[in-house]
Amino acid sequence: MQTDPLPEVSHYTYRVTWSAQDNEFVATCAEFPSLSWLASSQIEALQGLQDLLREVIADMEEQGEQVPQPFAERSYSGKFNLRVGESLHRELAIQAAEDGMSLNQYVLRKLRAA
Repeated sequence: MQTDPLPEVSHYTYRVTWSAQDNEFVATCAEFPSLSWLASSQIEALQGLQDLLREVIADMEEQGEQVPQPFAERSYSGKFNLRVGESLHRELAIQAAEDGMSLNQYVLRKLRAA
């Protein structure tokens, strides 16, 4: 009997942090925000979450559901549209002009500083 290979989960975006509330490490995955795993060590938390993701992805594939693509494998154009109110748009344009730069350059600088 042949078993299906386990889904690849190493390319997803993980974070492991200390949870003072739980007194354990918690692992999370940006592409699956509703999932997490608690463990006494960082490695155990990450491994537990990866094992859980393998199960979840296998189940999603079996059910014909769309599996999220890892952020690392997505392509980005470098552009996105942002709607702001008229007064904020005016304020940003004035601040950009006062700093001697385009509105795009000004907003990009502010985003990087955030």
